[in-house]
Amino acid sequence: MNLGLLYFSATGNTEKISRVIKNRLEEFGCTVDMIDITPLSSRKGGFDCTSYDALILGAPVHSWRIPRVVREWLPNLSGDRKKCAIFLTYGGFQINPAHYTTSQLLQKQGFSVVSSAEFLAFHTFNIGGWKAMEGRPDESDIAVAREYAEIIYARFSGKDSNLVGELEKTSHPEELLDKIEGFRFRILTQVPTRQGADCCMCRECEEFCPTGAIDAMTGETDPSRCIACLGCVLRCPEGVLMINDMTPSWKFKLKGEHITEEEMNGKKSRIYL
Repeated sequence: MNLGLLYFSATGNTEKISRVIKNRLEEFGCTVDMIDITPLSSRKGGFDCTSYDALILGAPVHSWRIPRVVREWLPNLSGDRKKCAIFLTYGGFQINPAHYTTSQLLQKQGFSVVSSAEFLAFHTFNIGGWKAMEGRPDESDIAVAREYAEIIYARFSGKDSNLVGELEKTSHPEELLDKIEGFRFRILTQVPTRQGADCCMCRECEEFCPTGAIDAMTGETDPSRCIACLGCVLRCPEGVLMINDMTPSWKFKLKGEHITEEEMNGKKSRIYL
């Protein structure tokens, strides 16, 4: 079975889970191509699914949904009734209705969604001082990813004819979900910048940026294009890209979500059967 595994991974969390799933599927004799759709250049134009028997999509959750750039790119895919599995990574806070909305997008493109799963991972804003799911994904999450790969194989091969269970739907209108998405910039008030500091000009930040928002030459980021993924900050080999200190908002976030650090750390990755 020839499988395509598309993944968006600004901070490496989704890529890590992708590799676990790929390796486990290959143990069953599958051929798995990992396709990184994070850089802007990777999403130029369409994507030909015809050479794959089935597809897997992995993405992080940004404010209750997968990143807008992925949502806007998915209409380039043509499912042609192929089976598709979903997995999401998130930093421990609200994840739904991401399973449902992602499933709906894929079904609209002609895919048959057969399974979905979610994996805990360190929050993007830990880069700015938060402490959400530090050290995740860990071995417990890896074990769930291996189990999920087994389920994917069974569903794709027809050994298990079940489809994905009932996903939590949403009654929230798109306008409200868009507004929630904008809340990220109430916390990230300073988009990545070198603030005039010198660097080696490796241009990794510019080449990696999912939206082409950062200019390596000037070290400045276009706020209207930045999606607050912070991949550029994490990957900067010299650590010269700076954002605002998010530490003060951490306790406020916990209070607003009515959860403690202990309760968050007790969360587990899980599979929707």
